Amino acid sequence: MSDAATPAWRAIAGGEAILIVADHASAHVPADIALGVDAAVLGRHVAVDIGVAPLAEALCATLPASALLGGVSRLVCDYNREPDAPGLIPLESDGIAVPGNRLDAAGRAARLARFYEPYHAAVAAAVAARPTALIVSLHSFTPRLATRPHEARPWEIGILYNQDRRAPAVALPLLTAAGIVAGDNQPYSGRLLNATMNRHAEAAGRPYLGVEVRQDLIGDAAGVARWAARLAPVLAATAAAMATQSDMTRRRA
Repeated sequence: MSDAATPAWRAIAGGEAILIVADHASAHVPADIALGVDAAVLGRHVAVDIGVAPLAEALCATLPASALLGGVSRLVCDYNREPDAPGLIPLESDGIAVPGNRLDAAGRAARLARFYEPYHAAVAAAVAARPTALIVSLHSFTPRLATRPHEARPWEIGILYNQDRRAPAVALPLLTAAGIVAGDNQPYSGRLLNATMNRHAEAAGRPYLGVEVRQDLIGDAAGVARWAARLAPVLAATAAAMATQSDMTRRRA
């Protein structure tokens, strides 16, 4: 396969109880796209959710879970944005200009057709194929933004959601009981930034859990292994609770 045919996503086969969706799992930039940024930028949080791909792989190896991971850098196409959002093809991110993303309407439409639309079609198909799965939106966050250096981000894990709080209501107490510093809609609110889950979970009434892991905790293999082990029982218990709630709802219907 030529680099120009870079897939918009990749799948990890596994169990059916949990579906992990990782919009920003890749730092890949196809060879035919020139973003105009230094190569070192592609290793930073503006380009990729650091640690998320190996964490998703570790969780799928531990849990009855499968995953769908974004295949290109969020600087190429940010899948966790609405189709008309300016930041979907960002011109700037945390103070870093992306001059190669100055596209005309045709160029923007072509970028969406190549990456955004196939990715979201794949997510929709994966969700539909697992009607009882807990959907886990997996991300990681930088400990400190370059453009807001005064803002501390002390949370180890953030749980994000918009209106549907069923899964967060189960997961947050479990995280606290495990001694994990967890933020409730921190370091930012899922009511403001939740495009993928709004589209594929909330719109269909599917329970989901937005999980943000602080990037310095999963920046190497040891950190990934540690946090996979800490998160796995919380995700398993939350999935079980959602399955029980769903079963009770069906029985009452």
